Amino acid sequence: MRLLLVSDAWMPQVNGVVTCMRQLQRELERQGHQVLVIHPGLFRTLPCPGYGEIRLAWNVWRVPRMIRQFAPDAVHLATEGPLGWAARAYLRRRGYRFSSAVHTRFPEYIHQRWPWIPLHWGYAYLRAFHHGSSAVQVSTQRMLEVLQGYGLVNLKLWRKGVDLSHFTAPPVPQSSADTPRFVYVGRLAAEKNLEAFLSLALPGSKRVVGDGPERARLEAAFTEVEFVGYRHGAELAKEYQAASVLVFPSRTDTFGLVMLEALACGTPVAAFPVPGPLDVLNPACGVMDEDLQQACLRALTLDRQACVQAAQAFSWQRSAQECVAAWPTLKADWVALPPQALTPAA
Repeated sequence: MRLLLVSDAWMPQVNGVVTCMRQLQRELERQGHQVLVIHPGLFRTLPCPGYGEIRLAWNVWRVPRMIRQFAPDAVHLATEGPLGWAARAYLRRRGYRFSSAVHTRFPEYIHQRWPWIPLHWGYAYLRAFHHGSSAVQVSTQRMLEVLQGYGLVNLKLWRKGVDLSHFTAPPVPQSSADTPRFVYVGRLAAEKNLEAFLSLALPGSKRVVGDGPERARLEAAFTEVEFVGYRHGAELAKEYQAASVLVFPSRTDTFGLVMLEALACGTPVAAFPVPGPLDVLNPACGVMDEDLQQACLRALTLDRQACVQAAQAFSWQRSAQECVAAWPTLKADWVALPPQALTPAA
């Protein structure tokens, strides 16, 4: 099939949405599909207000031609940004079916950054964007139920995966008996609740792998913590392998792919008992407690091999198959257009 993904989140951004979309593209291509991603790198962009590392496309009037040129069998809208809205408008105008996904708790993030914006406004925005989608895909059953409560419809479960060939346990297991290393991996943003972890009085050391708008403030406030920036590929796998515990302090993530990556490397997880951790972890591979310090200390005692075994239940092959199974076909009679390079336009 010819499958089109539309995403406002793409490289060089480093976040769970980008990881998910890249892995989905690779797996779909591995399964024989032809995949095109419409992403901000193909457009002129402006920095997102308050979050400069995220670039937002503005010359989105190019989107309809890109869709017609590719002539897809199915279209999936991954994000609720300018590209997602432009594709949605075109598809709705032509009466074409599409699928979409909720990857982040957008209303909570907006409300946390700008408390004067009511939470229900954010959910009204989500309802408006996903209205008309034949399948609104959500990572977990708990999030599906949350979104149902806010009036979203046509919700379908789409469980995420982890690259089990890349994230693997080291030949010699990490010992955490003497100097444990507590590690956070992800964006450094207000919604990630980093201070809940960084303010803990834990033995050993704390290490933060990632970057974002909160980095300068957090580095100044927590001088004993090692901030190393983003890590990629084999270097990221080594960070997980060398960690005694991955600490996941977020209360608002819909899933948390970093937890699966850590588990695949044999590293247990400490987290709050909230959606995301509740859907990924079990008592053998993670500790969830409202007292995050106790969760961190108890996680040190978990068997690292049990963590690896827990990750085996998640694969991108299964995830991609489940994802595409819910996508509706367009059933469109496409009119051939002359070739046009997919590069940024003036």
